[in-house]
Amino acid sequence: MQPPRHIVESLEQAGQAGVLRFWNELDDEGRTRLARQLEEIDWSVFDDMRHAATVAADEGVDPAFLSVASTPAGQRLSPDHRSAAAWRPAGEEALAIGQVGAILVAGGQASRLRCDGPKGVYPIGPISRASLFEILLGRLAAIGRRYGREVPLAIMTSSSTDAETKAYLEAHRFFGLDPDAVLFFRQADLPPLAIDSLTMLLDAPDHVAMAPDGHGGMLRALSAAGGIDWFARRGIEHVSSFQVDNPLASPLDPAFLGMHLVSNSDITTQVVEKREPDERVGVVVEAGGVCRVVEYSDLPKTLSGERLPDGRLRFHAGSIAVHCFRLAFLAEAVAGKSSLPLHLARKAVSFLDESGKRVSPTTPNAFKFERFIFDLFPLARRVTTVMIDPAEGFAPLKHPPGSVADSPEHVRRAMVTQARRLLSRMEVAVADGIDVELAPSIIDEFDLRHMPPGSRIERPCVVIGESVVSWGDGTPRSSS
Repeated sequence: MQPPRHIVESLEQAGQAGVLRFWNELDDEGRTRLARQLEEIDWSVFDDMRHAATVAADEGVDPAFLSVASTPAGQRLSPDHRSAAAWRPAGEEALAIGQVGAILVAGGQASRLRCDGPKGVYPIGPISRASLFEILLGRLAAIGRRYGREVPLAIMTSSSTDAETKAYLEAHRFFGLDPDAVLFFRQADLPPLAIDSLTMLLDAPDHVAMAPDGHGGMLRALSAAGGIDWFARRGIEHVSSFQVDNPLASPLDPAFLGMHLVSNSDITTQVVEKREPDERVGVVVEAGGVCRVVEYSDLPKTLSGERLPDGRLRFHAGSIAVHCFRLAFLAEAVAGKSSLPLHLARKAVSFLDESGKRVSPTTPNAFKFERFIFDLFPLARRVTTVMIDPAEGFAPLKHPPGSVADSPEHVRRAMVTQARRLLSRMEVAVADGIDVELAPSIIDEFDLRHMPPGSRIERPCVVIGESVVSWGDGTPRSSS
């Protein structure tokens, strides 16, 4: 059995015929698997990949742009900030009439966290050990109940997480969301290329090594799945996107949405103040009316540490990957001729050598390719930045237990601190050293309105509202 002719032609045109070197040794099932995988590769982007590897790798960020760039003037958002009250009504109205949808970026695996499966199943609740999915979807369900309109949710998976994510959410009844208001779409994979030869790598005789194409793949994948039309048919005019690894994320905060609407922006993005040069977050910068995000790795050290007269970093608007988009803008971007550019990273990728022996390099041997959603920023007519308090909306889960930052311990501590702060504003005391967690149904102080002032919590518990807490044994009890 010979490989299909059209596949051979595609491989030869791309200079990748070497991936068929074990074809004659494969059984029929192996040949079918390899042929099916090669059929799914988007060969139209292959020239872009080679260009990125040979040219763009040396370009970096335009020094001329950075030399005149500054942090864009943004708005501040915090629970006690006066402007938040002014923006909130517009956001609440949009939620109440069903104009807002959400996109959850959930293609990552939890292998770095030493947990099998999609990252969204990781148990992060400080007391309940609720998963990231339970917390984030549960909060969306609570917002739908609050405003009387379901929030349509599109969930981006990857080839490695798609089946498990669907099975997990179906088994848990989507944590209160209407399944008919949930759309799954899968981001594309791109093959890494060997640094020395720009050829694809086999990780098995019948399988080419692949990697997800980054959060920027969201736009093309959403469009290919009919997602933009899916939102439009439901009357959605704006969509907020957020990452599954941030349990404090507030993409549907009414004040944030209100600022997006009031400013008539194509994109409104949440940022946190970057205080130290080595913080691993990209920064939002602006020059000549053009706004973009510069990755921390692309910002020269001479600029990353530069400070303003008031002591703040010159580039201090740290991006946290919470964005609100005008849906019509996304539709225009999809229809445009220019796609989001490819970015590359040098990574160590295991592969089979010419003899079929597995090689596991300890130093980078391949280019991996990704697209970044924030490359939409320069295409927008207006981008608005909203500075939030990280304690209220940013606790990313990136590294395994025991890490110095962004570990499960750090995230759980942030969740406990936020819960204690909200309870304190409602005059509910929590004993020193006691962990307390808010149920996903708790959006803000309104959901704690029945907690008696002067109450005191002296045992670790999950506050579920309506004057009760759960002590961990499944029995709701009065908090007083």
